[in-house]
Amino acid sequence: MTYDLIIIGAGPGGYVAAERAGEQGKTVLLIEKSHLGGVCLNSGCVPSKTLLHSSKVYHYATHGEAYGVKSEHVSFDLPTVMARKRSVIETLRKGIAGMMKHNKVTVVSGEAKLISQHEVKVGDDVYEGSHILIAVGSSPAKPPIPGIDNDCVYDSTRLLNLETMPESLVVVGGGVIGCEFACFFGTLGIPVTVIEMLPEICPAVDSEIAKLLRQELSKRNITFHLGARVESIGKADVTFSVKDKKETVQASHVLVATGRTCNVAGLGLEDVKVDFDRRGITVDDQCATNVPGIFAIGDVTGKQWLAHAASRMGEVVVHNLCGRRDHMRYDAIPGVIYTTPEVATVGITEALAKERGIPVKVAKMPMAASGRFLAEHDGGRGICKVLVHAETGVLLGVHMIGGACSEMIFGAASMIETEMRVKEIEEIVFPHPTVSELIRDTLIATSR
Repeated sequence: MTYDLIIIGAGPGGYVAAERAGEQGKTVLLIEKSHLGGVCLNSGCVPSKTLLHSSKVYHYATHGEAYGVKSEHVSFDLPTVMARKRSVIETLRKGIAGMMKHNKVTVVSGEAKLISQHEVKVGDDVYEGSHILIAVGSSPAKPPIPGIDNDCVYDSTRLLNLETMPESLVVVGGGVIGCEFACFFGTLGIPVTVIEMLPEICPAVDSEIAKLLRQELSKRNITFHLGARVESIGKADVTFSVKDKKETVQASHVLVATGRTCNVAGLGLEDVKVDFDRRGITVDDQCATNVPGIFAIGDVTGKQWLAHAASRMGEVVVHNLCGRRDHMRYDAIPGVIYTTPEVATVGITEALAKERGIPVKVAKMPMAASGRFLAEHDGGRGICKVLVHAETGVLLGVHMIGGACSEMIFGAASMIETEMRVKEIEEIVFPHPTVSELIRDTLIATSR
């Protein structure tokens, strides 16, 4: 049998592509070496957010006095939290399996290797497909730091399966993953030290937003060292240098969160002559590789390290295979940091606008201008910042920190996707009182 589409990797890119293709009547083979859902469901997005929500509930329970709620003898039970995390994962795995069955997708377990332009080998079996989609994701990076193989060192996957709480934690890397884990443990009262090599945390985020995030996280038992380089990791400590001055901090656990690497090894890319390097598989805006009939999506392309970006890339591939013209527009893909406070962003930053030579108007408003925010976030800080084209008034970027901005950012993403202008957004009615009103109010401020 020749499948219409063979998909390697059942993460949020692969299984979404399989679902969409199956819905269109295509014969689909989905190959996964581990569990359905990939890293995002099993050892990334979903379990980490499940843990973060538990820490947020704990924080509410221990800081309810300002809202007239008093509690005593509050405790955090890690085994119960981990059991709930496993239950959430298992429920979602079953949901994906049911979705594949409903759409008549054939699922095969094992490691896949390309052996020709239209053939994939899994174990001793060879499968043939008219088209092949590579969606194998990424893995935690392992920098060459002396002592990185010590027992106290964890990557994000291993840290998600702790059985006991650490006495103290050092996080190497102040990116999204590092900050989310720091927030989780810091909120629970664990002393956390974040060591970041760059001048600010979360370098891809608007610099003003990143600075405010760091200031807010510093209130949660988290100490930041910026412009710092880790020299070595001991059995219970980490030595780092800042401007040639060495310091050592004690830690029972060390999380190395220095980014991720594309899973390009062992796929047979060289044999089939697919273009790739250490930064990922090269694709165009339709996710096609240089080899006709072979596509790649998600982290393995190095384009955007986001689950929903992978899903959208999968849809683009299937749409084009089914006769619907489609392509990727990366500036309209939102990103979220699920710390407390949350960060949500979509579109370009001021720095990127300057780099591209785009004239922009910038406006910002504090979250405290929202009655809803004040009612629900006593003493909380945050801002909404927008960028519009200085000449056309088209919305180019929205950057927020504070409240549940992760649940609002899709609205800004749709405005950017459809290239809406400020005068058009002014005609949209936002419900009151909601924090989302700040997006509209801040945009109106750009025309004053």
